[in-house]
Amino acid sequence: MTTTSPTKTVPDMTPTVLSSPERRGPRLKLGAGQQLKGGPFTYVALIVVGLGSLFPLYWTLVAASHDQQRVLDTPPPFIPGGRLWTNLEAAWEQANLGKAIVNSLIVSSCITLATLFFCTLAGYAFAKMRFRGRGVLMTAVIATLTIPPQLSVVPLFMMMSDIGWGGQLESVIFPTLVGAFGVFFMRQYLIEALPYELIEAGRVDGASNFRIVWSIVLPVARPAMMVLGMLTFVQAWNDFFWPFLALTQENPTLQVALGQLSASYTPDQSIVMAGALISTLPLLLVFVIFGKQIVGGIMAGAVKG
Repeated sequence: MTTTSPTKTVPDMTPTVLSSPERRGPRLKLGAGQQLKGGPFTYVALIVVGLGSLFPLYWTLVAASHDQQRVLDTPPPFIPGGRLWTNLEAAWEQANLGKAIVNSLIVSSCITLATLFFCTLAGYAFAKMRFRGRGVLMTAVIATLTIPPQLSVVPLFMMMSDIGWGGQLESVIFPTLVGAFGVFFMRQYLIEALPYELIEAGRVDGASNFRIVWSIVLPVARPAMMVLGMLTFVQAWNDFFWPFLALTQENPTLQVALGQLSASYTPDQSIVMAGALISTLPLLLVFVIFGKQIVGGIMAGAVKG
């Protein structure tokens, strides 16, 4: 008779390796269409930032609706008064704001359209085309951002005078038709957003370079173009230094005309604020009309990044 000894079970001493999610704890999972919910601190921070951003515009409205003496009182007023339309009419007549607004619209629109066209083409060339000296040229373009614009004022003024554009809008438009920042911005966007496969597919179908740019590059670059267009329009609209030197008081842009309101020995601050309020309204209108496309372009660029 044989006896079978009981089998001893040896415990497994191998350490259990936890997976990455188990080591880090539970991970928040969001389904399609779900959003993160902010806490009380988030709402407080957003309210503070929003009020801080709106306060300068509100103070401009308040100062434009009072007279000079009330604006300079201590403490100053914080509620709009009843002289808004009177001050707006005074600013409109004293600074010839009607012609200044038309000039600013012409200058800003031409600069914006030209910047979008040339910067998109140059950005596409630097991002997707292969040619000798591409890196050197791109480095030279970026290097121009380090040059202070004040250094080119004297030669640029002499050049505009020799051409015969002194005091004309052309002297403000043509020097800023294309910018290094716009070229670099569009290049960085198209590197990530435009795959080579789309370009090759267009070439296989027999599309020319112009057709590829029109049918492939421009639709892909539209979100970045909206953002660049907004930045360029705002910069051109608010530009004061070069238009102040290149234009005359009889043919000013809006910012140059506003400078005339505060050029006297004792300027009326309420009228100056009324003029500043008039200059701000077109920018607000642009953002209201194109705000959805601009925000969509910013978000598209963030997703691509």
